[in-house]
Amino acid sequence: MDATAPAVGIVMGSQSDWRTMQHTVQTLEQLGIACEARIISAHRTPDRLGAYCREAGDRGLKVII
Repeated sequence: MDATAPAVGIVMGSQSDWRTMQHTVQTLEQLGIACEARIISAHRTPDRLGAYCREAGDRGLKVII
């Protein structure tokens, strides 16, 4: 696994959530923890969210927020 591969996945339901979740990304970056942020609506695209979660471990994610 790549040393810079994200360990944390941050999932938001919509773009409007970014205003709050950007602080999480900033904190993780300050701690040196690689992360990725995705907009995946559990209500509009539940299959896409399910796939993201099922594949998370194989991609190296340890935590999903």
